[in-house]
Order: sequence, then C-alpha cells, then structure tokens
Amino acid sequence: MMNKPLLTLLLPCYNEDENIPVVLPEIEAFARAHNFKVIIVNDGSIDNSRSELARFAASDLITIAHHKLNKGYGAALKTGLQLCTTEYTITLDIDGQHRLVDVLNLFEQIKILDSDMIIGSRKGQKSASSWRGLGKFLIRLIAKILMQVPVHDINSGMKIFRTDIAQRYLPLYPDGMSFSDIMTLTFVFKKNLVHEVPIKIEQRRAGKSTINLRTAIETANGIINIIVLFNPMRIFLPTALFFGLAGLIWGIPILLIGNGVSVGAGLLITVAVLTLLLGLIAHQLSAMRTNV
Repeated sequence: MMNKPLLTLLLPCYNEDENIPVVLPEIEAFARAHNFKVIIVNDGSIDNSRSELARFAASDLITIAHHKLNKGYGAALKTGLQLCTTEYTITLDIDGQHRLVDVLNLFEQIKILDSDMIIGSRKGQKSASSWRGLGKFLIRLIAKILMQVPVHDINSGMKIFRTDIAQRYLPLYPDGMSFSDIMTLTFVFKKNLVHEVPIKIEQRRAGKSTINLRTAIETANGIINIIVLFNPMRIFLPTALFFGLAGLIWGIPILLIGNGVSVGAGLLITVAVLTLLLGLIAHQLSAMRTNV
C-alpha cells in the first residue's frame, strides 16, 4: 500500500495546446514515480488545450479544473489551491521551463529547512528579453525599498510551500500575474519562514509567453497595494515627513524676517498632517483587513 502523497504539482494552463502533449506525459510519469499529485487549471483557453487535457482526465494522479472564461494567472492558481489536499504544494509552468529535478530538490529542502515556503531563485540567469529583465529589476527594487523583502526573486513562478498556510491567505491574493509576488510578500509579512534555493530555467518548449510590459505595470501596482494593506505607514509616514519638512524649510526663513506664516508653507504642513492622519486610519484598517 502506497503512502499518502505529500506534494501536489499545481500548474495553470492558458493556450498551451502545443506544450501539453509533450510536457504533461513527462509530469505524469514523474508524479507516478514519486507518489505526487498533479492539479491543472485550464484558465479559459481558446485553443485546443481543453481537448488535449481531456486525454489525461482518466489519470488517477491528475485533477483537471476548467474556467469557462480567462480569469487570470492568479485566479487559476487560487482555484487549484482550493483543490489541494497534500501537505505541500509546488507551482510550476506547463511550458517546460521548470525542470522536474528542481521539484525534487525544493521538496527535499523544504523538509530539511522546515520552511513554510521555498522560492526557486533564478538569480544570475538572463531574462528572455531586456524589457522583462528591466521589469523584474524594478519590481524587486520597489519591493525591497518599501517592504524590506529578504528574498531576491520574489516573482519566481516556481515555489513550494505549506498548503494550509497558502490556503489561509487566499483572500489576499490577486487574480492576475502579480499573484507570485503578492503570495511571497504575504508569507514574508505574516512572519512565515521563507528561503530561496537556486533553480535553472529552460527555454519554452513551444508557444509564446503572455508576460509583457502591462504585466510589469500590473505587478508593480499590486505590490504597492499590498504594501499599503500590510504596512501603510511605510508609505504614508515618509510622505508626511517630506511635506512637513518642505513646509518648514519654506516657512521658517519667511517667518524669521517678520513676514508671518507663508501660505505655501501652511499648505505643505497641512498636507503633511492630513497624510499622517490618513496613514493612521490606514493602519487601523490594515489590522482589521489582514486578520486572516
């Protein structure tokens, strides 16, 4: 009698009909050899992905879920997470970029390190394009400046984590491509143990990536939103100090020469006070909203 599976491989799928016949048999054989489960969420694909996935519907290892419409990368992973019953879950792509040997390594490391999440770090590897590389750099910069994130590759699509913790935070995750970043930031903010382990990324077997400049903008916006949610004073306090100091620098010289309080200085100081008050209100709302 086989032991109960401890790991689920969770794969979102959108318009991957060229990759499914090549990659999925390898994943199924790998999962069978190591007693893992597989969950695939077809996110409203408009190609032949649904019919290609139907060939694997009878597998005792693979669970397939379908969205009627394209809801987004994060929405697909959230659907899959709700179906996961194993102690650990690992997210990876169905385009063949993530190596199965790295799945085994991350699985071993999360048990050895007793981590809550391990991120497959692509640090030092070149991006598919200079624009994507620049976008990833800016996203990391924003996250580190505003939230002191102790990891490098916050938006890696390959990460392994404790399923129960990830499910607890489901209401905080976005539906779009910023899911990976926000999930990492959520684990970090909630004081879960997060590590990084190097992985190697391969070329896509076929098809075209859907990541573009719009994705980077969406991700940056999502990071700012989650920081405002988790630690609003990180944004409001420096902003209030900036306006307050600007008002004092402007107003004190005018006051010293006997011309009274400058209107401009008064306006800047008023903005500083209002910003600080908004930050305090946001802090209270954050405490209520993040109590999950």
